[in-house]
Amino acid sequence: MSDKILIFDTFYDTYKSMGLPTDSILDSDNFTINNLKHLHPTLPFKSNGFRPNYFSFLFVKDARGKYTTDDVSFATQPGTIYFTNPGHYKSFEWFEIEDVCLITFTETFLRENVHPDIFNEFPFLLSETIYPRTLPAHDFIEFEEIYLQIEKEFCSASKFKNKILGSLLVVLLLKVKESFWKEYNPIYEGNKSSQIVKTFKTNLEQHFRELVEGKVTKQLRVSDYAALQMLNESYLNNVIKSKTGKTVSTWISDKMIAQAKALLHNSALSIKEITFQLGFLETTHFSNYFKKYTQTTPASYRKSMI
Repeated sequence: MSDKILIFDTFYDTYKSMGLPTDSILDSDNFTINNLKHLHPTLPFKSNGFRPNYFSFLFVKDARGKYTTDDVSFATQPGTIYFTNPGHYKSFEWFEIEDVCLITFTETFLRENVHPDIFNEFPFLLSETIYPRTLPAHDFIEFEEIYLQIEKEFCSASKFKNKILGSLLVVLLLKVKESFWKEYNPIYEGNKSSQIVKTFKTNLEQHFRELVEGKVTKQLRVSDYAALQMLNESYLNNVIKSKTGKTVSTWISDKMIAQAKALLHNSALSIKEITFQLGFLETTHFSNYFKKYTQTTPASYRKSMI
């Protein structure tokens, strides 16, 4: 295995790069659900180090292995539920797998099919490092019923499939919030860098929420986010890059594209109105920006969603 830390936008690309079977994985950059037993024909298996650009939930009904997020390693055993968000260094090992469900989804999926303000309701989605929980069998079953329903809908041909998946994902997130959040602090505060990352993500989400709500009209730059924490711009960028694998500029552009897609998909606003709502001065500038990161224009994207 290579020691190089790679960055992947999709679960499909992650497994393909490691030489694992991908025939049963739908090549979607928005939402996937898979039983890992079918994707690991040969055990034990040790992965490369990588940084995913997607969220993931792991439900270990019957398996044994080890996951690493940044500098923290976790044992995975029957009853383990584990969550990671984009940008963190990850690696994993599997020794035995009988039944493990992995769900992955992107911020774009959340904003388009759940709610544009999803992170306000579920702040743990922005957390630094969330420690896993190992539940007794009778508690784990409650989660199993939800993810099996998600799998059923994922395999359906319903034209409302993504909306149904979004609704079921809310049920899952509420169950996680109820079971894990009240008595458990999922945010790793072990060092100053972790606090800087947490604050930056919070500031980023707050700013885009205010843009969409019309409370502000000007986009924040890297220097603005550094000033919010009274940090040097280069220092902030170095911390964010080292802890998440992405620069501050990349975080900003990813957030901008996710928000633009959500507005194009879910709102009746014209492209000109979206342009101004996201802090662009000219529609041409917004269109060029959107096409640079998506290889399509806002108008073409909206048409494809319809």
